Amino acid sequence: MSNIDADAPIETMWEGRFITAKRQGRWEYVSRSRGIRAAVILAIENDHVLLVEQYRVPLGKNCIELPAGLVGDGDDNSDEDASIAAIRELEEETGYRAETMEDCGEFYSSPGMVSESFSLFKASDLIKTGDGGGVEGENITVHRIALPDLGSFIERKRIEGAAIDVRLLLLLQPR
Repeated sequence: MSNIDADAPIETMWEGRFITAKRQGRWEYVSRSRGIRAAVILAIENDHVLLVEQYRVPLGKNCIELPAGLVGDGDDNSDEDASIAAIRELEEETGYRAETMEDCGEFYSSPGMVSESFSLFKASDLIKTGDGGGVEGENITVHRIALPDLGSFIERKRIEGAAIDVRLLLLLQPR
């Protein structure tokens, strides 16, 4: 199958510190700037999953998500290893450190609009080190939810007006 837009030149319409708006043929999309990537962490232990809740400006409301963060987003760590970023982000956001981070591969969340991919990591051997909550200004709420209660937790959060990240579908499959 051919795509008439595949050979069109890529035009940068706007570039910020973290994202770039681009056009290629008839398609408009966004990508991460400066080669920044993302790491998403699936942390399940003792039949409980760690989730985070934080306000997301593009949605205008809180969102329930898997812990995640940017890889190589600082000027001094552009070559950061994604597994190191995953360990750091899990601890910053949730207050849990993972002794093991298993790389589950690269995934795309919304390929019709965003070229960004993320590396999914499965965290295990968790050790509680603090309260979490993220770095200054993030105001992250940590939720440790029993897997059998996840569906009702998500429904309750929807009723409260929270958005639900699509990646939580990973956890809603019949076991």
